[in-house]
Amino acid sequence: MGLTFKAKARIVYFLISFFAVIIVARLFFIQIVKGDDYKKEAEKQYNASSLEDFDRGSIYFTEKLGNRISAAIVKNGYQVAINPKFLTNHEEVYKKITEVILVDKESFMSKAMKKDDPYEVLVRRIDEETANKIKNMKIAGLNVYSESWRYYPFDNLASHVLGFVGYKEDKLVGRYGIESYYDAMLGRDTMDLKKNSFTELFFDFKKLIAGSSDNGDVVLTIEPTVQSMLDKNLEKVKEKYNANLAGGMIIDPKTGNIIAMAGNPNFNPNQYAKIKNYSTFLNPLVENVIEMGSIMKPLTLAASMDTGSITASTTYTDNGFLVFGPSRIENYDGKARGLVDMQKVLNDSLNTGAVFAMQKMGKDKFKDYMLGYGFGEKTGIELPQEGKNNIVNILSGSRDVEYATASYGQGFAVTPISMAVALSSLANGGFIMKPHIVKEESFKGLKNHIVQTQEVRRVLKKETAEEITRMLVEVVDKALVGGSYKMEHYSVAAKTGTAQLVEKGKKTYTEGEFIHTFFGYAPAFDAKFLTFLFVVKPQGAKYASNTLTEPFMDITKFLLNYYEVAPDR
Repeated sequence: MGLTFKAKARIVYFLISFFAVIIVARLFFIQIVKGDDYKKEAEKQYNASSLEDFDRGSIYFTEKLGNRISAAIVKNGYQVAINPKFLTNHEEVYKKITEVILVDKESFMSKAMKKDDPYEVLVRRIDEETANKIKNMKIAGLNVYSESWRYYPFDNLASHVLGFVGYKEDKLVGRYGIESYYDAMLGRDTMDLKKNSFTELFFDFKKLIAGSSDNGDVVLTIEPTVQSMLDKNLEKVKEKYNANLAGGMIIDPKTGNIIAMAGNPNFNPNQYAKIKNYSTFLNPLVENVIEMGSIMKPLTLAASMDTGSITASTTYTDNGFLVFGPSRIENYDGKARGLVDMQKVLNDSLNTGAVFAMQKMGKDKFKDYMLGYGFGEKTGIELPQEGKNNIVNILSGSRDVEYATASYGQGFAVTPISMAVALSSLANGGFIMKPHIVKEESFKGLKNHIVQTQEVRRVLKKETAEEITRMLVEVVDKALVGGSYKMEHYSVAAKTGTAQLVEKGKKTYTEGEFIHTFFGYAPAFDAKFLTFLFVVKPQGAKYASNTLTEPFMDITKFLLNYYEVAPDR
């Protein structure tokens, strides 16, 4: 039986209403959500032909109070070019344009002679006022084109985190850092802006239903003022000790959020083409795999304490060295201390004490805790090319000496980010937290993704973390440079590390070449931030206590003041 007239009318009404809703919704999406994109495109077409049709999402820093501040944006302007075929009276043209813009005469004349080339750029990235002055000259063969480019307002600040945008074959894409990791999201398909109205209105249902495109912006956890302060301290250290490299990061141990991350030398992503050594672009905090030295000792002692194998008051007889077959392990100064407890092991940074603690819990448990700290896996931070830790000596090796050296940070190479995550477990009550450098993935429309704090696992008992913290506070109060850096109103937990550098391409150590490391957190029993520092091949200073104590304390004092942290003692 056929439908009644009334039923047919209802169906037609429903269909008309349905498509009306879609049209209205789609118009909203085009005019409001994507309005800025279309406005940009229209302006390009109005002003002049755009030879580089470029658009890209923004990257933001997050200020202390939560405000966003632009770290990477698209800047719009103009370029001036000539078509030599239509250019006459070169001298007169050159005289006129140099009244407005600076152009090298020799370069101009050389380009003006290329009659077979229809496009020779004279100057790029000029403002609208200047562009209009050039256009108003109405000189045949002299053209103005609109252009867009990636711009980093803070120049070198957080360059290793940000990366830059550069050409890959004939396409501009993100290279290194966040620009690379989030290239798919930050990139813009310019074809989306060139669809006809019918297609735009009726056939892009995926974006309509989602309420957004897959394109968006990235909001970082990086605090620009803190980042700048860290940069300046690293620069001073590198210059003072004529070092090859200095690096550091500041992390919230309770959340895993990276507040600042920097390496020196760094680069200006606005002028990346000037850098000839491509290794400068690599992020040393994430990509470098290095032996950390004695900052491993608190992790070893914490593991042994956690198993019940030792306590802070456990003693052993320190003879200044240990022998493993043909191998001999010595304290940094070769001296014996006699009967000492575990606090003395940290205060004097005794290699023999770390080995003792490892042996008390046994090799298997030691290995289990190292894996628990996360050294057997990548952290998964939102940055490309994260290095793979080299802990093969305790995974496949059975030699006692390899476990012994690993206990105090030699023959055990890890990335700075993985070490900072592991050390954060001492400051946060025993948890391994997933590190984050991204706070939010912000999409145009309805779907924003707030990056959540993520607990990976508990690796230490709360009591163990508190006890090792108490011991590290004593290191600062009594042992670090003779206790001269003790803070009256704040408890600070810290430890230094000094490790020999491995010869490139070899398994032997380079005589007289070291890496210095330093970590600490404050306030010690309710840590708001953990600072990790390192310097490679410093000259004129043998130990990390010489090179990194002062910058660490300067950074700590700044943070306590900047974040208005209440005294804890």
